[in-house]
Amino acid sequence: MKRRLYSALLILLTVALAFLAYTYWPDGDLNWALTSLFLLLLGLGLFYLRYERAAVTSKETAVIASLAAVAIVGRILFAPFPNFKPTTYIVLLAGYVFGPRAGFMVGATAALVSNLFFGQGPWTPWQMLAWGLVGVTAGWLGRVRGERVTAWELAGFGLIWGFLFGWIMNLWTWLSTMYPLNFTTWWLTNVRSLPFDIAHAAANVLFALLLTKTFLPILLRFRRKLTTTTLEVLTDEKR
Repeated sequence: MKRRLYSALLILLTVALAFLAYTYWPDGDLNWALTSLFLLLLGLGLFYLRYERAAVTSKETAVIASLAAVAIVGRILFAPFPNFKPTTYIVLLAGYVFGPRAGFMVGATAALVSNLFFGQGPWTPWQMLAWGLVGVTAGWLGRVRGERVTAWELAGFGLIWGFLFGWIMNLWTWLSTMYPLNFTTWWLTNVRSLPFDIAHAAANVLFALLLTKTFLPILLRFRRKLTTTTLEVLTDEKR
């Protein structure tokens, strides 16, 4: 109940700030790129604050750090291939197995840390959001499908996110570089990025088909051991 109330308040606060910025800023002077970036940083900051106050075990933190490291290394190793990287698939798999919270943290951390290599900038929070949402939605899928998921299902999920990720990043490109901000410039922005989005989607499908049968059972077994250990610790504390 508290989590739902927290999420609702966060959404209302973001919407309220956007409405106030749009309504009371002098006509023609509103910088939508900076405004959207501010709202995004606010949302990310509130999520990290919530994560900091949550009952997160040291083992869960270790899992998040390890999977984020794998995602970071995968992005760096495939740097010569634009948008063709295993990072999104690793974030997807992390969220599917360990849940939305872990998925978001793996995705956001991978974006933030890997950009120490690729270059930090105002696009970094947008990448944190996009990869974080990959992990969150994969966590929701994991709650529905459980251990019955197939490699083809994860490939289809990755295919969809190959384009959704691009559209999220295109929003930043549109707000920061395009003028005027209308449907025509938005459409052109998405058309220009289409080859990169196709490459991203193809990479997600390929890595899902090649790696799922090997890595998914390993992570599921680790999750079961992690859950069992946590329950044993809680039982001992109650005694």
